[in-house]
Amino acid sequence: MKIVSLFSGAGGLDLGIKQSGNKIIWANDFDKNAVETYAHNIGDEICLADISTIDIKTIPNCDVVIGGFPCQGFSQANLKRTIDDERNTLYKFYYQVIEEKQPLYFIAENVKGILSLGNGNVIKQILSDFESAGYVVELHKVNMANYGVPQTRERVVIIGQNKKKVGKTMLFKFPEESHSKDGQNGLPKWITIKEALDKYPNPDQPNSLCNHVYSKYKVVYRNFTAHRKTNPDYPSPTILARGNGKGGVCAIPHYNGERRLTIRESAAIQTFPDDFEFFGSMGSCYRQIGNAVPVKFAELLGKELIRIEKDELCEKIKEKKTA
Repeated sequence: MKIVSLFSGAGGLDLGIKQSGNKIIWANDFDKNAVETYAHNIGDEICLADISTIDIKTIPNCDVVIGGFPCQGFSQANLKRTIDDERNTLYKFYYQVIEEKQPLYFIAENVKGILSLGNGNVIKQILSDFESAGYVVELHKVNMANYGVPQTRERVVIIGQNKKKVGKTMLFKFPEESHSKDGQNGLPKWITIKEALDKYPNPDQPNSLCNHVYSKYKVVYRNFTAHRKTNPDYPSPTILARGNGKGGVCAIPHYNGERRLTIRESAAIQTFPDDFEFFGSMGSCYRQIGNAVPVKFAELLGKELIRIEKDELCEKIKEKKTA
């Protein structure tokens, strides 16, 4: 399918969608480092621009819109009409693209915390907005560890299907979980951080891996995000975009207790391939990775889009033969 990507960042979601066989025809982000990373690894279909300067009519028509809209304004937004709150410009842009372009489907990813904003009223309003734009919507709470990602990353994924173009019965089958914490239901156990990272060489020794460098921010354990001990027998904690309490980037401690994860190791936890190169300062690279959707999970979403497209083609062939 033809994909338009909003708030693309370094392109974790886009890469997985593309690897499954879909085509990214237009993408956008305002972060110049993320755009450079995207262009180098995925393609030059990304444009560097602030969304406030983009005319929606210039965005190409597409089959699917993807992206995770930021939600800074929602906690204080007017719950009666979130889309009109001036602090929610980014969400409003995402909504307006959906409303204007009327793609067959959209996929929106967000943090788990969006479910509790306004005692749950914010997410209800968001789903209502999408329904009013002509879509049947489904909300899924996801722990990425249940999909073979070596990370206990909890996120919300909203799937929208165009009622007029596709129908009111949701055709998109959300990917089934492939792993479980303790091997329940005959599934393999969660992949641990040690299993995911043991193959990487000591970053303090000569090596040929790109981005295999780490923050020298001292490892001091305390009960605070990104300062807790990393258990080698469990998946990684959530890879963060920021987390030192002052708005800066804070890499997860390595399970050896001696240093932080390298950029390369953080990317591996997000299931980026080893030849995917990040550009910008160390802090920018960590932030790009922390903001991304794990590539492995994104590929599952992309495969489902391919399945739908093939099924639709088969139906058209059957109809033609019958006629």
